[in-house]
Amino acid sequence: MFIDRVVVRVAAGTGGSGAASFRREKFVPMGGPDGGEGGRGGDVIVIGDRNLTTLLDYTYRDSWSAERGNHGEGSNRTGRSGKDINLPVPPGTIVRNLDTGAFIGEVLEHGQELIVAKGGRGGKGNAFFATSTHQSPREWQPGEEGEARTLELELRLIADVGLVGQPNAGKSTLLSVISAARPKIADYPFTTLAPNLGVVPLSDHRTFVVADIPGIIEGAHEGKGLGLQFLRHIERTRILAFLIPIDAMDWQAEYDQLRKEIALYSATLAAKPHCVVFSKLDLLGEEYVPAIEAPGAFGIYSISAAARTGLDTLLAAWWSELLELRRDEPVAVTEDDGA
Repeated sequence: MFIDRVVVRVAAGTGGSGAASFRREKFVPMGGPDGGEGGRGGDVIVIGDRNLTTLLDYTYRDSWSAERGNHGEGSNRTGRSGKDINLPVPPGTIVRNLDTGAFIGEVLEHGQELIVAKGGRGGKGNAFFATSTHQSPREWQPGEEGEARTLELELRLIADVGLVGQPNAGKSTLLSVISAARPKIADYPFTTLAPNLGVVPLSDHRTFVVADIPGIIEGAHEGKGLGLQFLRHIERTRILAFLIPIDAMDWQAEYDQLRKEIALYSATLAAKPHCVVFSKLDLLGEEYVPAIEAPGAFGIYSISAAARTGLDTLLAAWWSELLELRRDEPVAVTEDDGA
């Protein structure tokens, strides 16, 4: 089951309290205070895990707590810090504070960590309060409480190419042919009920990721159909491919409607590089590229996923466009690079 939005309650560990203790040893009549500090409470950490593709696990358990710190002890012994608790999520997960709506952060890579609730500081023991004029303090501090929050986790898939089209445009068939993904394919609308990802292999060990989302219909940006529920999954794609079946009633109208829905949902998404792909070319039995006005498109292609025609040209065009985008991306410079 594909789950891309969950609500969880997290609580970091409370810090341990400081100790009020005095040194008691034979032949040391004025031992003085020796109460140690309490241990720090454990943090709650969201960590990226590329082996996950859904937030399903958090529908079974929605409350998570880190370990509290131990109390301080005599002989200036600090209490043991509480263990952190890690919450693994798929890369592409956004974390928000549900109570305030504040954006906490996002996890984009495998192994990336995001502290979503900090553990409480341990309290000071009475040894900390000793001074030349206050040599026998009995003060000690309780540990601070750890942060407790209600979080909203939202998954937005990370892909290089996003397939956009009306129901039964051939998106799932195309994905199944060019990758090892096996989405459900049938001859009725809304066969795809959840996004699918596929890794497309090319020669020389080159690969890129393609995302297929449920069909977009008119009014999708307002929540009609399944569009609004899954349009966010192509927000992180580098390029968009608008699929139009060759047997559509009006190619231009269908393209314009898809572009309109994307623009109404997100101007940033609409500004991404895109191409037009006419699918189901096997229905004509011949190669044909319909005339269509697609300003800004980097290419117009005709393919048949069933007959596997036109795919090499399409994949080469996608790869070429992805390379151009990667060249334009700023390169992160570390402090050591300029040394």
